[in-house]
Amino acid sequence: MMEVPLYDRSVFINCPFDLMYWPILEAITFSVAYCGFVPRCSLETDDGSQVRIQKINSLIRSCRLAIHDISRTESDGAPPLPRFNMPLELGIFMGAKEFGNREQKRKAAVILDAERYRYQRFVSDIAGQDIRAHAGGVFEAIAHVRNFLFAYSHAPQFLPGPDRIAERYRDFREELPHMCEVLHTNPARLTFPEFTHLVRGYIEREAQAAHIGDRAA
Repeated sequence: MMEVPLYDRSVFINCPFDLMYWPILEAITFSVAYCGFVPRCSLETDDGSQVRIQKINSLIRSCRLAIHDISRTESDGAPPLPRFNMPLELGIFMGAKEFGNREQKRKAAVILDAERYRYQRFVSDIAGQDIRAHAGGVFEAIAHVRNFLFAYSHAPQFLPGPDRIAERYRDFREELPHMCEVLHTNPARLTFPEFTHLVRGYIEREAQAAHIGDRAA
């Protein structure tokens, strides 16, 4: 089988990074990897010499697919100001698709929000897009991500359903404390690269166990 280009397998995750959202980010990351794609986000590198917007542009350029969660735009801080990072990065992605070269025009994305029509109150320019609502739920987010990626999988016949991915994610969460203990790290303090490393290891071990089971049968 011909290897799928990295660009086609790369998924840019544009989402909030606050502690309340972190469980959804980890579930999305796991789902992307479990579906055979490569999760990417601005947290994957810690290069203080690189301007943040340049990092975002580079990531968007290198990813055919994207997951944009615009559910955290509420005002915060003093004075209370809205957070528009996620809509901004969504706009950059859409601009790359519209004005980029042939490769960039192949981009595709799913847009998530807490409620399906909430976005109309703060970013009405994307009216007409099919917004998927997760209501702040981890397993709802898993289902939306899996269903989006199904259309772009190069082996959709082998892609597990949302319930199966949710089941494996629960198992992964149960194993995570032990995996972190082996690495002498705290599950609550994992960086994005560390988390994706553990996810890949879990998926590889599961695949190896399934292969051994098939041979034994």
